Amino acid sequence: MGGTGLSFFMADLPWILLATICAYLIGSIPFGLVLTRMAGLGDIRKVGSGNIGATNVLRTGNKGLALATLLLDGGKGAVAVLLAWQFGDKLAAFAALSAVLGHMFPVWLRFNGGKGVATAIGVFLGLHPLVGLAMCGTWLLIAITCRYSSVAALSAISLSPVYLYFIGAAWLPIIIACLIVVLVWIRHHGNLRRLLRGEEPKIGAKKKP
Repeated sequence: MGGTGLSFFMADLPWILLATICAYLIGSIPFGLVLTRMAGLGDIRKVGSGNIGATNVLRTGNKGLALATLLLDGGKGAVAVLLAWQFGDKLAAFAALSAVLGHMFPVWLRFNGGKGVATAIGVFLGLHPLVGLAMCGTWLLIAITCRYSSVAALSAISLSPVYLYFIGAAWLPIIIACLIVVLVWIRHHGNLRRLLRGEEPKIGAKKKP
């Protein structure tokens, strides 16, 4: 794969489409929903916030299941990027955005999925491992400090373009990161309202349907 600017997009458009479609399908696998159903816990969308991510799975009281959801949601993002990376770094960047979109808007769930945090961290681990590790560290530090998963998530995701810039990443991954930041903030609109009202549950707190 080669070329720059418009020539790249025109010459490699079929590859870009293939990479984004495959990454979307990988990202759209709803592990939180699948695992909770397999464990006999019913539909995770009827628990707590109704989200299919690890934080809401944790509200079922099953920490192992929540950890598995976290790892699988992050892993699918990394896998999508690493597969696309075999055909070039630009395709990997497009795959990163598509995998996050797949998690947020999965076709299997009528385009109503998760908030994309674990998958976003996973795609950055695939794109630039140091950036992904920095995001993990940011999330962990803030989560331990304030115990609000949403605050930790928004902080870690929001810093991703900054981390990419300081390691000297190309502009395309930085632009993709900015788009992911916007998407994650939009998906957290409910959390932001609850934070302002002082109603946001802390990590590990159970919440009735």
